[in-house]
Amino acid sequence: MSILSDWLAEHNSEEVECLVPDITGIARGKIVPSKKFLSGIEEKGLRLPEVVFIQTVTGDFVDVSSTVEETNTDILMVPDETTMRVVPWYDYPAAQVICDAEYMNGDPVDIAPRSLLKKILAMYDEKGWKPVVAPELEFYLIDKNLNPDHALEAPFGVNGRREYGRQAYGIDAANEFDPVVEDIYDFCERAHVDIDTMIHEAGSAQMEFNFNHGDALELADQVFLVKRIVRQAALKNGMYATFMAKPHADEPGSAMHIHQSIVDKQTGENIFATKAGRPSKFMMNYIGGLQRYISPCMPLFGANINSYRRISPYTDAPINTHWGYDNRTVGLRVPRSDAKALRVENRVPGVDCNPYLAMAGTLACGYLGMMEKRKPTKPIDGDAYRLAFNLPRHQSDALYKMNHCKPLKQILGERFCKNLTDVKNEEFDLFQKVISSWERQHLLLNV
Repeated sequence: MSILSDWLAEHNSEEVECLVPDITGIARGKIVPSKKFLSGIEEKGLRLPEVVFIQTVTGDFVDVSSTVEETNTDILMVPDETTMRVVPWYDYPAAQVICDAEYMNGDPVDIAPRSLLKKILAMYDEKGWKPVVAPELEFYLIDKNLNPDHALEAPFGVNGRREYGRQAYGIDAANEFDPVVEDIYDFCERAHVDIDTMIHEAGSAQMEFNFNHGDALELADQVFLVKRIVRQAALKNGMYATFMAKPHADEPGSAMHIHQSIVDKQTGENIFATKAGRPSKFMMNYIGGLQRYISPCMPLFGANINSYRRISPYTDAPINTHWGYDNRTVGLRVPRSDAKALRVENRVPGVDCNPYLAMAGTLACGYLGMMEKRKPTKPIDGDAYRLAFNLPRHQSDALYKMNHCKPLKQILGERFCKNLTDVKNEEFDLFQKVISSWERQHLLLNV
């Protein structure tokens, strides 16, 4: 409490945005004056209804849910003082803080994404292990689009023209959006968010930010905050930034690749490497777990209906769970590195995922693999796109696989899986009410 009050006094903050990531990764919560924020902590007054966790990406609530009772119980927002930061895009002093969701008796809300990640990390902690992760975040800059029926276009660069064609790793192409990028770095510095390098990705006006490796909860928090920062920086420069997995029909999708390794808490050594610097049995079992459980865990990696448009051959996205060394056509890539940095990169998650759920999911899959001593297939040297498509092709298939995978449901929690299924089914029902331009184009006069 004293840390929070001292922080607010030091930064002269007038208000605090109390943020709770919902099931879709959207920031829910309350904006309160700083004095009321501090008194609310003491008096358990920072509350939200539990139904925020049965809210869909459209803002609707699940009509019939057995997960959250009709009484619509209040839950507490409990600020994590380590996440206290300024809101860098305001022209007046304001703070933001990420909150855990707890019931009145102090128990964590088990359907809250941040609670799930902390639960998975506690399982590693009991084994004396600590996951180390490094996410990569891809996104598109687009021209302001006020009519959702219109196709998206690249924004105008500093040369006054739109970017057409693909300029992967292009320095001059990246420089076209320097004003936005500079604002992103400035906002991140002011908010103490530690992003690393930036590159121009394969798509038109598609960018990628890499994060330094570190603690999984801290990195999930940073991804959650960076999405807000990037959107605001783009708006400041008269354009949008989108984290849709597949915003353009003819451009590559956007991913959130997650590099991951495990260190021994006592020795600090990477358990994925042997003393000779080769992949250990732990690493092989971890990869085996990812291969076995990524498909049923896909609702956490492919969070939305649009997510599955990204998973297609020769579009920089994987179509299966094969693995290989420095092979970017597989779902699981092991970069060439020394023993300390030996790791596996999960290339399956879309950037539209909830970062807490994606981190929890990939770590849960690897944990199960190590507990079950699962052996991976042989590494793939060549083109993995020539091999069978074994990831779910659509959301309903992914939900079916999750709900029929007992080991995964046990580790994620029955109640969490039920709630996620309810929310995603509600979103699908809403989507089914929309008639697309493709249907009007090809069915209106032909069938």
